[in-house]
Amino acid sequence: MITTHVLDTSIGKPGQHIAVELERDDKGIWHLVGAGITDADGRLRTLTPEGPVMPARYRIRFQTAAYFAAQNVPAFFPVVEIQFSVVDGATHYHVPLLLSPYGFSTYRGS
Repeated sequence: MITTHVLDTSIGKPGQHIAVELERDDKGIWHLVGAGITDADGRLRTLTPEGPVMPARYRIRFQTAAYFAAQNVPAFFPVVEIQFSVVDGATHYHVPLLLSPYGFSTYRGS
């Protein structure tokens, strides 16, 4: 299972209503695996069904331009894209995004 959440560190609150896409690399061709919108807590738990995922390289994209535009805040990064490798498909992979208008960071969460 792959999940995510967004924290807007510029205001110390969850990144609500951010569109997210998850894709899997298959020999250089990216295939959409899941998509959704972060909830009121900044979380998206439905990118993949519960249970194992295919070991592969994945990329997750956060559509941050619309999020910041809704707040009347200019954003330097209109899209944040993170690539990561799933080695053990039976393990839960959580990919958090710490976001501000001019920067972001991520880590492997739990």
